[in-house]
Amino acid sequence: MLIGEVARRSGVSARMLRHYESLGLVSPSGRTGSGYREYSGEDIRRIFHIESLRSLGLSLREIGRALDDSGFTPSVLVDDLIRRTRERIAAETELLTRLCRIDAVDPVGWEEVLQVVALLQALESKSADARQRAALSSVDQVPVQALVDAALSETDPYVAGAMRWALARSGDDGPALLAQGLGSPVAAVRERAVQSLAEMPGSEAAGRLREALTHPDDVVRGYAALALGARGAAEALPTLIDMIVAGRNDTDAADALSVLASDPATADRIAEELVDHLARDTSEAPARGRLTQALAGIPGPTASGALVELSHDADRAVALTAAYVLQLRDAR
Repeated sequence: MLIGEVARRSGVSARMLRHYESLGLVSPSGRTGSGYREYSGEDIRRIFHIESLRSLGLSLREIGRALDDSGFTPSVLVDDLIRRTRERIAAETELLTRLCRIDAVDPVGWEEVLQVVALLQALESKSADARQRAALSSVDQVPVQALVDAALSETDPYVAGAMRWALARSGDDGPALLAQGLGSPVAAVRERAVQSLAEMPGSEAAGRLREALTHPDDVVRGYAALALGARGAAEALPTLIDMIVAGRNDTDAADALSVLASDPATADRIAEELVDHLARDTSEAPARGRLTQALAGIPGPTASGALVELSHDADRAVALTAAYVLQLRDAR
């Protein structure tokens, strides 16, 4: 079969077939009387083998070794191809992410594109100072998704604070993107996500924090409750009391309860909840002490009456704490 016919049937151009021949990959088995290349059935099969291996990403040099070296191990080459392909996919994915982030800013000129690229590179810098400066740059020039990703991966507490500051001023997309971080399998990422949400203003962030009150992670629930309590959201009350009982950020939880207690009706409810926990047989001495201390920040007759009773409690530590709190209330 002549080269033109081979090219037509195989889909490999005559020029490429000549290139294969120059590399020694496949050579026509014969020549016609006029000197034209003539390919045998075995030559054509080899051409198809070459094309099959090319489809896997092998270089022509690797194809030559695979076809001619009987000791060549396919598994080694396939493993290497898998590794290289994954690296290429990762690089392409990173490029796509960067392009999408630039597009999200909707730049009007190449100077703005270059400025966004510089900020993105700074957010990924190994230098904490560079990352912090990037976060504190003009917020509207940094894509929100880039800020979220940076905040969720940031380990330096000072830089993380700058990231959260920038996110709080980044617009309406931040809360939804941060909420995705609450589903991370990494506890540190979930904590950073809820901390960032806690510092974001607006009803969207508050809604995400309310959803976080039912999160299986105690840390996430705790940060959400503290943030909502500071905003006066009564939904946080049960979680805040649980934190006091368990001794998790109990001082901050008590402070949040005192904020909620600025409403008289809520103050009575809080006092009743605290008294109810104090009355339970399951409440151990340290927990009863923390609950008594929490009553100190709750105004109203219900809390005062509970403290009077607790001043005669069988647990001396609880009784002394209640008596001291009553003295402070009388002084005020």
